[in-house]
Amino acid sequence: MEPHVVRISIAPVKSLGLVHPEEVELEQGGVRGNRRFWLVDERGRLLNNKRNGPMVRVSSEWDEDTRELALVFPDGRRVEGVVELGDAVDTEMYGHPHPSRRVLGPWEDALAHHVGRRLTLLWAESHASDRGFRGGTVSLVSRASLERLRQEAGVEKPVDGRRFRMLFEIDGVGAHEEDDWLGTQVRIGAATIVLNGDVGRCLVTSHDPDRGVTDLDTLGVLAKYRRQGRNEPLPFGVYGSVVVPGRVRVGDPVHALGAASLAAT
Repeated sequence: MEPHVVRISIAPVKSLGLVHPEEVELEQGGVRGNRRFWLVDERGRLLNNKRNGPMVRVSSEWDEDTRELALVFPDGRRVEGVVELGDAVDTEMYGHPHPSRRVLGPWEDALAHHVGRRLTLLWAESHASDRGFRGGTVSLVSRASLERLRQEAGVEKPVDGRRFRMLFEIDGVGAHEEDDWLGTQVRIGAATIVLNGDVGRCLVTSHDPDRGVTDLDTLGVLAKYRRQGRNEPLPFGVYGSVVVPGRVRVGDPVHALGAASLAAT
């Protein structure tokens, strides 16, 4: 079976529920509109799924052209409108400056009511990616790696790739074969990416992707058979950046071009 894309996952609002488009446009900075927004608490600290897993039950819809944002809550409430931006906010993400502006409108009150604490919704001038400062604007993991994790965990139910929140899920390669592509270019659909590192995992991956509650000890399993990666501990999946922009669709082929391709660009 030829390697190909089987799922695309984005999140217009970082840490909220994933959206699964059939196709995306990869630009130099990643998928347009992906992780455009992020949330901080009263102290200006990133509020993510590690601190509030059930936030994944809130879904978001975002149109980068019309600037219309909608949040849909588990009870069916829909809060929507056209985004207007307030003042610039001096804040950091994982210790690195992340220029952002406050979002004006009804969404903060709705989120505070749902989460039970005051939050600030921010517009990121660049994508709110965890590893953006390292050249991590795209990510991928293989179905075979997910199957290997299931085997190591000793569970019967397939491990849902959504818990790892990767941009691309691919099939047609061996377990952790994507690790062998680090430092090389990969053609995916009409785009080309370069893979820069492996993704060390955190508590979020132990959560059920629909409910946001712990149901699988992913970190314990990874500690037994994948304790240290090339870049980070407990690696699962890889990240990279866009070399050649282009459209990527579900079903598109994925080709590793090899290290020699780097010298040719």
